Amino acid sequence: MALRHAVLAALLDEELSGYQLAKAFDMGVANFWHALPQQLYSELAKLEQEGLIDGREVVQESRPNKRLFRVTGEGLAELEQFTAAAAKPSFVRDDLLVKVQAADHVGTEALIEQLTERTAFAEAKIGLFDSLLRKMRGSISEEDFLRHGERIGPYLTCLRGLAFERGNRDWCERTVAVLRERRASPDRERPQR
Repeated sequence: MALRHAVLAALLDEELSGYQLAKAFDMGVANFWHALPQQLYSELAKLEQEGLIDGREVVQESRPNKRLFRVTGEGLAELEQFTAAAAKPSFVRDDLLVKVQAADHVGTEALIEQLTERTAFAEAKIGLFDSLLRKMRGSISEEDFLRHGERIGPYLTCLRGLAFERGNRDWCERTVAVLRERRASPDRERPQR
């Protein structure tokens, strides 16, 4: 997937300024595609140049003018093509996992601190996802929303983000517990191979 497709998908529901797009990425899209604000602004310019989005100037009285962007028919066709193409398998690339891999040969105090920080980060994201999901479905149950809601794509991606962060939290908590237990009994008997 290229950043272009993530930007197009983020612009499907409404016109957004570059600033609003960056906030939308932080709230939802960043869970499956990370981009810095300057990358988003650069991508918006490319997409507009290619005719995949339209931008329009909005004059504001007490603030600088802003540009709002929306997906064009060509942009929707690009997303249609992207959606029809085979998806590549995902993989994990995380420096914390490399550090845990080395845990038998290095001190684990700093590692436990980092895992604890990652747990707190995951907890915060879990709270954010729970809040977003409640906001999207309103007063109806999740099952009813999934059956009858108007736009379930963002909801389903938030569900995946929620599951991902719960998995991160659970793994970090278990890893910390294992490392602490092993540190507490350094003369433990090692199993025979």
